[in-house]
Amino acid sequence: MIEKIVLLSGPIGCGKSTLAERLSSRFNMSILKTRILLGRRVGASLSGDRKALQAAGERLDKTTGGVWVLDELQKWLQEHRGVSAVGIDSVRIKGQIEALRKAFGPKVSHVHLTAPQQELEKRYKRRHRLGKESTRTYTEARDDPTEQQIESLANTADVVIDTKRCTPEDVLVRVTSHLNVRQMDRRGYVDVLIGGQYGSEGKGHVVAYLSPEYDILVRVGGPNAGHNVYEEPEAYIHHQLPAGTRRSQARLLIGPGATLRVDKLLKETAECGVEAERLYIDANTMIISEDDIRAEEQGVRAIGSTGQGVGAAMARRIMGRFDSHPPLLAQDTPELHPYICSIVDVLDEAYSNGNRILLEGTQGTGLSLYHGFYPHVTSRDTTVAGCLAEAGIAWNKVRRVIMVCRTYPIRVQNPPNGTSGFLSQEISWPEISRRSKISLPALLKLETTSTTHRERRVGEFDWGLLRKSAILNGPTDIALTFTDYLSPKNSQAKRFDQLHLDTINFIQEVERVTGAPVSLISTRFNYRSIIDRRRW
Repeated sequence: MIEKIVLLSGPIGCGKSTLAERLSSRFNMSILKTRILLGRRVGASLSGDRKALQAAGERLDKTTGGVWVLDELQKWLQEHRGVSAVGIDSVRIKGQIEALRKAFGPKVSHVHLTAPQQELEKRYKRRHRLGKESTRTYTEARDDPTEQQIESLANTADVVIDTKRCTPEDVLVRVTSHLNVRQMDRRGYVDVLIGGQYGSEGKGHVVAYLSPEYDILVRVGGPNAGHNVYEEPEAYIHHQLPAGTRRSQARLLIGPGATLRVDKLLKETAECGVEAERLYIDANTMIISEDDIRAEEQGVRAIGSTGQGVGAAMARRIMGRFDSHPPLLAQDTPELHPYICSIVDVLDEAYSNGNRILLEGTQGTGLSLYHGFYPHVTSRDTTVAGCLAEAGIAWNKVRRVIMVCRTYPIRVQNPPNGTSGFLSQEISWPEISRRSKISLPALLKLETTSTTHRERRVGEFDWGLLRKSAILNGPTDIALTFTDYLSPKNSQAKRFDQLHLDTINFIQEVERVTGAPVSLISTRFNYRSIIDRRRW
């Protein structure tokens, strides 16, 4: 299964082919030359004539809008099913890149190499003397409409590297560091992702982005939390399974502290095509009953509860110990028998095998039963410590703690004759629309709760809550989401330096308050919307 597609672009002489050769030899990446794809397409070899290559490529670009590269890649992948990583040397127009991104989403990374004109001319002369170029001068080689606009591709690239003062090894190191293409240390570890506010921080979007890097995805909590993952034509909402289920082939674990709606879980596994051997559910996981859902009707009216029966099930789990017929657990449910296991045993084996594990928390720190604004809280501890306990993971297995925060915190809408709880400096969606230049209908369509589909309340960024959440969770990294709400410029940013200056200043202050780097920045809800600044 293909996991990574690296697109290379840049002017003649920038170092694309050298980089491609090193990616192949050092990282076992299969390299596809566009001249080979052209030959497959037109049924002839064009390897020795740059002008002929350029002319053939331009004709195909005009007739297909650049989609021909995608078509040929898909045919090639059908013939080479065992390939996991491919580099394309090189893409030449935006249409080629867009077609590949639409087909393969976050698996695609675009690297643009460049260098000053004088340096490129010097390299070309050297190659011509060695007989590697058929055209006499660099000016003649660049005398092509497509080649003349090639530098414009830098505007949409994930990585842009000036190769003038770099050796080929320098370029390789810089590119692979950006793309996280490196040999993995096979010691097992756990990374934990939690919300730093009142939920709906965009955890699902971040988890979906990170999930291909892990062998095991763990979910805790219950169906009162819905995690949105971008897909076309519409997003998919995970209520019980990890948000990376459809983005990876990782094993899926549900911890003993979770609560399950059996019908919803089975529906989700069917929709996501999850086979029995991929899903593991701890025998002690609690099952929500219809009585639990009915018992929460008062909570919906009083504090804005989602009414999914999670809190009632948790209470019954405690009080039911004294009953002659204790509450049903996963092990007592016939429909779940194919998935039943001891999570501790599964995790023990995973640690021994050096597996990489991502634990996905739900809701947010401000909703913690113990640390939130009681009584407008959820029925569990939503901090890192609480999530680890629910999953059965020891603290010393944790490598990173990623705390997700959004630029404008939200809470669910106040219920009739009640309130959903404290929200610092509440403002309106029309005001957010004015600041962000996002249309109000578009905002309201996005800003409805994933589970109950109620409109959200919104407030100014709460620095006090941010500091409290940092103290409680000890994050090693921050994921900042909804930066497009700060400035319309951010929605088009592909790199950190393309963000609005005010946003960069905001990020630096978040880092000062939390004592942790903002390593992941979400600029909008899209496949290609996370700026990755990680150093791990």
